[in-house]
Parts: sequence; structure tokens; C-alpha cells
Amino acid sequence: MPRNTPPEPGLLERLGLLVVRRRRAVVLLSLVLTVLVLAVAAGALNALSLSRIADPAAESDRARRVLADQFRTGPPNLAFLVTAQTGTVDDPAVRAAGVGLTNDIARQSGVAGAASYWSRADSPALRSKDSRQALILVHVPGDVNEARQRVGELAAQYAGSRDGITVQPGGQDEVFREIGAQARADFLRAELVVIPLVLGLLILIYRRVSPALVTLGVGIFAVGGALAGLRAIATFTEVSTFAANLALVMGLALGVDYCLFVIARFREELAAGAEVDDAVVAAVRTAGRTVFFSGLTVAVSLLALLLFPLSFLRSFGYAGVLVVLSALIGALVILPAALALLGRRAVRPSATGSGSGRWAALATAVMRRPALIGGAVLALILLLSSPALGLRLGLPDARILPADASSRIMADQVRENFGQEESDALYVVMPEITDPTRLTPYVKTLGQLDGVAQVDTYVRNGGAYLTVIPTGEVLEGDVGSLVDQVRAAEAPYPAVIGGSPAEMLDWRAALIERIPLVLGLILLLSVLVLYVATGSVLLPLKATVLNLLSLAVMFGVMVWVFQHGNLSGPLGFTATGVLEASMPTLMFCIVYGLSMDYEVFIVSRIREEYLRTGDTEQAVATGLQRSAPLVTSAAAVLALSFAVYAGGGVVYLKMIGIGMAVAVLVDATAIRGVLLPAFMKLAGRANWWSPIS
Repeated sequence: MPRNTPPEPGLLERLGLLVVRRRRAVVLLSLVLTVLVLAVAAGALNALSLSRIADPAAESDRARRVLADQFRTGPPNLAFLVTAQTGTVDDPAVRAAGVGLTNDIARQSGVAGAASYWSRADSPALRSKDSRQALILVHVPGDVNEARQRVGELAAQYAGSRDGITVQPGGQDEVFREIGAQARADFLRAELVVIPLVLGLLILIYRRVSPALVTLGVGIFAVGGALAGLRAIATFTEVSTFAANLALVMGLALGVDYCLFVIARFREELAAGAEVDDAVVAAVRTAGRTVFFSGLTVAVSLLALLLFPLSFLRSFGYAGVLVVLSALIGALVILPAALALLGRRAVRPSATGSGSGRWAALATAVMRRPALIGGAVLALILLLSSPALGLRLGLPDARILPADASSRIMADQVRENFGQEESDALYVVMPEITDPTRLTPYVKTLGQLDGVAQVDTYVRNGGAYLTVIPTGEVLEGDVGSLVDQVRAAEAPYPAVIGGSPAEMLDWRAALIERIPLVLGLILLLSVLVLYVATGSVLLPLKATVLNLLSLAVMFGVMVWVFQHGNLSGPLGFTATGVLEASMPTLMFCIVYGLSMDYEVFIVSRIREEYLRTGDTEQAVATGLQRSAPLVTSAAAVLALSFAVYAGGGVVYLKMIGIGMAVAVLVDATAIRGVLLPAFMKLAGRANWWSPIS
């Protein structure tokens, strides 16, 4: 009779065997690679930028290009608020100082043009209601990094008091330059706070210093790998500064997540009597498979961000994929080699190998009354989610910054003291005209639109452009309606409409247009990945529903805190009554991926127990007991990492910090601890049905 031959080892098992045999070489090469990666990553922050709010394919972006190429001008991206220290801006001494300052700025290198209240024949749009303040508007051309660097230099050069006037810098690019600087400062502060806190938590979780240091090392490698990759990508395309903030948090979080599961399985194998080398290989074969599918689900969710035609969101897609790749290398190559060297020094007496404990008891209690207990928790989750029904999407402004930021102070004064804001004017650009007199009735029509304070006309180089200056009220209200009215008005010549309100609305429209495709693709691909991981049709659908519940809670909290302004005092931000449109989309992709991450960990372990016992209830209780403590520990690390940004200076980062922390904790406790076992009990054997089984 032919002898039974053992099955060929799978890819992960072969990887584990290779790493164990070459453990010293792998650890040495890993240390060298980590040093090199961190050296490259050290320059990442200087290579990243804060992209302009613009859709390259939009009408408003075409208007910006025509203004630059044909008219050598563009929307002002730097503004100076000039305040008379005594009297008004019409006093001779103040007027002389204002004219001299305007001319001096216009002569500076890198400045394409400067205009002010005094140089534009006392334009009412550039004077405050009490006549004590006036504006100087400056256009600094160039790509985003070049322009913002020069804007920052000019802002620093002219800010302060001189000749009886006080000068405060602001304007769109100065606002976003300060946001970028604040984001970098928040990154460095978070780095100093998060790393020691994570190490402390890991020592508490492992009760051993050596595995805690190895796990932190893998997390740091994941962060460094992502930042180094972002620096490389930034040589080809714009990458947002905020991507570094995400790389820091997710690199540590995923590195810790994956190491927790591999080390827990390594300890289980040792507790069952395996030798160290065999335990490492078994951990890579079993926990490594779960880690791989988990990383795949996170990568799928964040890769979808690359479908947006907006560099700001694509930056997070780059960061997410790089973080996942680096974390997988760390958990499946570097960590196993380190465990093979550490051996039993990584072990402590642990209850993870047991099928009984608090999580098993909770699951058993839930499964006795799944409809009652699950229904009560579901009602609570829906209550917490209810504020999300009032979600309103809006546009960003200087209130993203702390109240004491220079450009924020300037913007607040303009908003309060000026009846209109020329720095936020709409530009009607007509590249070719033959008779300037035909513009007169069109200008009159635009001037009569609700929300228009003033229309100015400029004819040159065979074409013309109009600046349609909105009132402060319309900018605070429905500026989209004004943009639509201007675009709907019949122009005497072919025209394109630009300016910052139009750019922001076009950007939001491009975002919203792609959302159904992006979200649909995320849901479909994650279901397919989980189906491959579990072999079940129902479990991926259940995971989708539970993940959406986690997201609903997060959006409920975001609306209640950041849109309605609750906790604005303790958290130090200004509520505007809306959420900037890109943030909910970004957070959906991140949280959905992380929720599926936890789902893969727990369900994979439950499936393993079911295949061993054939008993769904026992499999749920045992699988939850063996995975939920790890998921909860990982969630605590992740929530802590995100929560550090709640104290940051940029509202975007506060949103991410608070929203993510809440979503992760709710997902890892109430949803996975109660709703998951309740659902699986009610579904029974249908949990495991597959059309190909």
C-alpha cells in the first residue's frame, strides 16, 4: 500500500521555518533595516505638504490656471489686516503708511501682485465697518510648497507695528501653512507621548519587558516604513502632512495588534508542550494567517481612498497601505525571529490558553438570552448613533486652527468687522472678449444677486475677469447657492468660474460624487476577503452590519461633539455647525478597516474552535475568550494612540482622535463582546453555510 505522505507546508509555515533557521541573521538584518528606514523617515515631515483644496479636473481649477497663465494673477493667498492705532484708515498718516506698505510688498520677490483699500480707490470691500481696519491682498504664485514657504516668509516679515499701524497676516495659504506647521508639531508631541505610554501598556499586558520591547520595535518599524515610503512618494506627487499623523498612530496600533496575536499563539503552543522552534512556526502558520487577512482588509479599506481625485485623501491611502505592509513584515518576519531567540523568556503564566474566563462567561450569558441582551445593547448603540441623523457637511476655514493662531485671529477679525470678504471673491474668467461694453449688463446682473456686495471688472490681454465679492453673511450661510447663481447667469462670452468658494465647492462635489463607488467597493472587497478567510457567506455580512454600527456610533459622537459644539470648551475648539466633508469619508475608511481587523481576529479563532468541536456555542465562548482579551488590549493601545491627538491644535486631528478612540472601544467591547455572540447564537448552523461546502 502507498504510504501516507505529510502535506506540503504552506507558504506561511515555510516562512516560519526559514525565519527560525536564520533567526540571528534575520534579527541583525532587521536592526540594520530599521535604522536605515528611520534615517529616511526622519526627513519625511519636510517632504510632505498640505495640499490645496482643489479638484484638478474642476471648472474652478481651470479658472485658476487661466488667471495665472493669461492674466498673471490669481485669487489672493496672503492677506494683511492693517489696523490704525489711532483714527481711521482714511487719516493722511495711516493712508501714507498703508500705501507705502502695499507698494513695498508688491516689490518683493515672489509676489505677483498686491492691492489694498488705498490702491483700489478706497474700495468698500477692503475697509472695515468702523473704518479702523483695511486689507492688503497679495497673490504669491507657484506650486503649493513653494508658494506657502514664501507666504510664511512674507507673513513673518511684515507682521507687527510700524508707522502708526498694526499689521496681522492671514489669508488662505497662510491659514493652511499654519495648519501644516501645527500638524507637524502635534505629530512630534504625539510621538513623545504615545511611545512611552504604549510601552507601559505593553509591559502590563505581557508582564514581561522583552516581548513588550520587541512589539514596540515592530510598531516603530511600521511607522518608520510608512514615513519612509511617504517621503519617496512625495518626490512624485503631493502627499499631505496629515498622512504622517495617521502613519504614527496606525503604525504603532497595527504593529501592536499583530504582535499581540502572534505572541499569544506562541505562548499557547508553548503551554501545550511544543518546543520553542515548533511554537514559533505554529504561531506564524495559524496567527500569521489571521494577521495576513486582517492586514488585507485594512489595506482594502484605505486603498479605496486612491479612487478620489483629491491629493489630500489619496495621501491617507498611501499611508494606510504602507503601514499595513510594514506591520506585516514586522509581525511575520522580524517578530518570529525575535521570539525564536527569546524562547521561554517571552512566556508568563497566562489564561489565554483557557477556554473559560470572563469573556467566555459573558458570551455564554448573552447566548442564553440573545434577543433580549443583544436587543438592549443594540438599542443603546442606536441611541448613541442618533445625532448622526443631523450630520451637515461644510467647508473648512480658519477655525480649524486654535483661537490664538495668528491667521485665525486675523480671520476672526475680518469675519466680525467687515461686511464682505474680497479674499473669498468669486472669479468670472473670460479668456477672450471683443467688446468690453458688453460686460456692463452682465456686471449689473451679478451685482443684483443676493449675497453679492460688489463686482469689480478687469480687462487686459484680450480677455477679462470679474471679481464677485460676497457678503460675510452668505459666506457664513449657503455660499453654494451664490456659486450656483453666478454660474447660471448668462455671460456675454465663454466664462469659467473660480475663486476659493468655487474651488471648495468643486472639491466637495468631487468628493461626494465618488463616495458611493468608494464605499461600495470597500464593502464588497472586505466581504470577499472575509469570505475567503472564514469560508462562510453569513459571517462577512454579519461583520458588515456590526462594522456599520461602530461607524454609526462614531458619527453620532462626531456630530454631537464637533458639529453641535458639546465639549468645545474642554477640548479647545470652535464649532462651526458643520463637519468638513472629507473627514467623515476618511474616518469611515479607517474605522471600517480597523473594525474588520478585529472581526477577522475574533471570527478566525471562533471558526478554528468550531472546526475542532463542531459546537457553535462552545466555539463562540472559547474563541471569544482566547481572542477578545487580545482585541481589547489592542483596542486600548489604539484608542490611547488616537486620543493623544484630542489635545492637538488642529480640529481635524481632534476629530480623528476622539472619533477613532470612541469607535474602537465600542467596537472591541459592546459590539464584539455582546452583539457578535448574540447574532451567532441566533444564526446557529447558518453561520457556517457556504455554497461550495
